[in-house]
Amino acid sequence: MQNLDTLLAALRAAGEHTRLRLLALCARSELSVSELTRILGQSQPRVSRHLKLMVEAGLLERFPEGAQVFYRLSDRASVAPLAQALVALLHEDDAVLSRDLSRLKQVTDARALEAQAYFDEIASSWEELRQMHVPQEEIESALRQSIGEDKVSDLLDIGTGTGRILELLADRTQRGIGIDFTSGMLAVARTNLKQAGLSHMQVRKGDMYQLPMDDQSFDLITMNLVLHFSDDPAEVIREAARVLMPGGRLFVVDFAAHSEEYMRKEYQHRRLGFTDEEIRRYFTAAGLIPAVPQQFVGDPLTVKIWSASAVPDYDNDED
Repeated sequence: MQNLDTLLAALRAAGEHTRLRLLALCARSELSVSELTRILGQSQPRVSRHLKLMVEAGLLERFPEGAQVFYRLSDRASVAPLAQALVALLHEDDAVLSRDLSRLKQVTDARALEAQAYFDEIASSWEELRQMHVPQEEIESALRQSIGEDKVSDLLDIGTGTGRILELLADRTQRGIGIDFTSGMLAVARTNLKQAGLSHMQVRKGDMYQLPMDDQSFDLITMNLVLHFSDDPAEVIREAARVLMPGGRLFVVDFAAHSEEYMRKEYQHRRLGFTDEEIRRYFTAAGLIPAVPQQFVGDPLTVKIWSASAVPDYDNDED
């Protein structure tokens, strides 16, 4: 049951023509202030004022990303059901809303073209790397099988890249967030998730050494071919453990130790893979319980899936 003051504040924040339009748009896509300004045909200060009011009321969520700020319909605040109900009442055949949605498509289409151009620039190096280990499909299948069929409440994918892991696990995840430090990759991921219709999956700009998340926020965390870019892998694992719920699981997909020295320069790899003992040491130092790793032998690179779990909170175990 909502507090009356909270509910009234949310209703007041939504009760304006432009703000209802903003709710409808942000329910369909994560949008920056500049994109919303283009769609609505209003000034940036005016749009920003409306957005500020709705964020304060809990109707929208605000996510800074470099020089830009993105907004989306809230799915965590106490008034999130109200925001969703209001959007459901808005008919797409309304003349104003129909025009907004047409402009939204133009914006997201342009975004997709920019994202594709960025990915085209790096696609060749990605393909070269893929040919050096077992097919990605085999690794993804093993990862899904290891995670199991149980529904995941909150997923965090660290170093999400194109958002592939979010797509892979979308059917068994209630809510997922992908973190990446590269704006270009975030644009690719955001476009991929939008085109796949995965509104419960989001991406955010963030640092794997300082995750912008609260302690014990996720029951599943993944890192797919990310850890070898780190100067301090132990710290990355410690930070992941910090945001892992009691009993939650961490999966690290990466290369086994190898001697392909040229990859430091050509692919900016900071580490030439890892041994089982190194990963086990990182896990235990972070207070996690390691599991038996899986191995996928390739030429010249072998990929491994290491996993660990956080200690369960037996005091709150209803069983």
